[in-house]
Amino acid sequence: MITTYKIDNKPEECSVCFNDYDDNQLRPRNLPCGHTFCSQCIDNAIKNGQLSCPSCRAEHTATASTQFPISYAVEAFVRKLKNIQLTTEEAVPAKPYEGPARGISKTLRSLVQEQKSIISSLITSCEEVLSQLGEYRGQLGDWKTHHLQLQDRLYALVEQNKSAMKLLELEDTSVVDMTPQGEEGKTQLQAMLGSLDTVNTPQEVGTTIDTADGCKMKVEDWLRKCQELFPDVNTVHTSVKVQETIREALEMTTTETGATADPVHLGDSASSIMNKVKEITGQIPQKQLTVEDLRRMREPVKRLVEAGRVVAVQEDQDGRRSARITLQDGQLYLHPLLRQPTPADAYTLQESEVVGLLDPSCTLAFLDLGWAGSTRGRVTIRLTPDTPLARQFVLLCTGQRGPTYRNTKLFGVVDKGQPGERVRGGDYESNDGEGGAALLPDLQEQYWESDRAGAVCSRYGPGGPKSAQFAIITRDHQDGLQWPRCIGDVVSGLDVVRAAVNHSNITEVTVVDCGVVLPR
Repeated sequence: MITTYKIDNKPEECSVCFNDYDDNQLRPRNLPCGHTFCSQCIDNAIKNGQLSCPSCRAEHTATASTQFPISYAVEAFVRKLKNIQLTTEEAVPAKPYEGPARGISKTLRSLVQEQKSIISSLITSCEEVLSQLGEYRGQLGDWKTHHLQLQDRLYALVEQNKSAMKLLELEDTSVVDMTPQGEEGKTQLQAMLGSLDTVNTPQEVGTTIDTADGCKMKVEDWLRKCQELFPDVNTVHTSVKVQETIREALEMTTTETGATADPVHLGDSASSIMNKVKEITGQIPQKQLTVEDLRRMREPVKRLVEAGRVVAVQEDQDGRRSARITLQDGQLYLHPLLRQPTPADAYTLQESEVVGLLDPSCTLAFLDLGWAGSTRGRVTIRLTPDTPLARQFVLLCTGQRGPTYRNTKLFGVVDKGQPGERVRGGDYESNDGEGGAALLPDLQEQYWESDRAGAVCSRYGPGGPKSAQFAIITRDHQDGLQWPRCIGDVVSGLDVVRAAVNHSNITEVTVVDCGVVLPR
């Protein structure tokens, strides 16, 4: 562990070793807590995969300094500082200003000032581009380091492959050595069969049987050795694992290199060098992720979603709420808005824009059911057509109005084991069937009826005080009976609902999560 060091007024120095930053072992790197130190000091401070920030004591997980981004801003500042010092040292004292030259007209003086302004602007542009070139050079250095690291890993794979091949060669040699003895034993046994067919006297029988017994013992001993020696567990296990590892690496490489990338248009040539680099590499500036990026789901956005770094947010008078956006089996899911901290490195989208992707005439919602301490499965419901009760169901799955079905309980089963069996839930207020007030003012509409298992219906009428409650039919009706006020049907996960019905206590079944499916 390293001691906490006082930050001084020399930002060009590492505050741990007091050495100036450079482009090699002393490159400045930013920790997640925001403090900057040189690569060498970070490597020295890492113990058992943990790093304690020398300034604020924040704990970070790392095995090498290369896991933290280079502070290109510090590098650019150091380069500019060195240029300023060099210019100051080499500068020739300027002559005192003696005022405008006599005999020069106002027009000429104006041209001189214009030229000076142009030159000053060009100097500023040069400084900016030089700074960008320095930052770009730092990025190139990072990439070269990464290539060397990958190269080392490839060499390690090659060495593992060589070791596996040596084991296979030794095993093959052992098999070759054992084979002649078995072939010889087989030949002798075949000869014994012929001899036993031709014996004519008791003496010949005894002699032949004794010889056959000796031959049998040798062959049985050979068989036992083969069973004991082959296969060599270490050889086979090592060979299979190395093959799998290399095959996966090659398949990943083939996938990446064989993929047809969309053409990259660098746009205006005036765009900064690093912005062009980010555009080529697919990096997305923190504040420039759009709903369209989410819909197209290209690889950089996909990686962000999979890492949990894309959230939908909603601001109101009580503060900010955020909703997770997840990717599962190629499908995007929007979870309910909650009052929870937004990750510092998250890319945020407005909840209203994300919900705007939904097709109002056919929305897929989901309920994750769980009991006995674990989530048992996801129930996906198609809500159609565009009716007030269906819109209310979406609001309670997304939490846009505040209340949500998340953490509510199923509180009853009607006609259990009988035709028309159905489970009840949706009381977001009291969780016992006594609450579930409407979120929309007018829920009157012409709703359809169903007698089929999987239908999702409003348990109470649109004008009732508990219209947010719902019922899911788990067994078909009979005798022409129809369940009214249907707002959707289960498209997947009906088996999860039936398993919940068969649980010993339905009130232990909870909607552990909910939300909507985002179309792509």
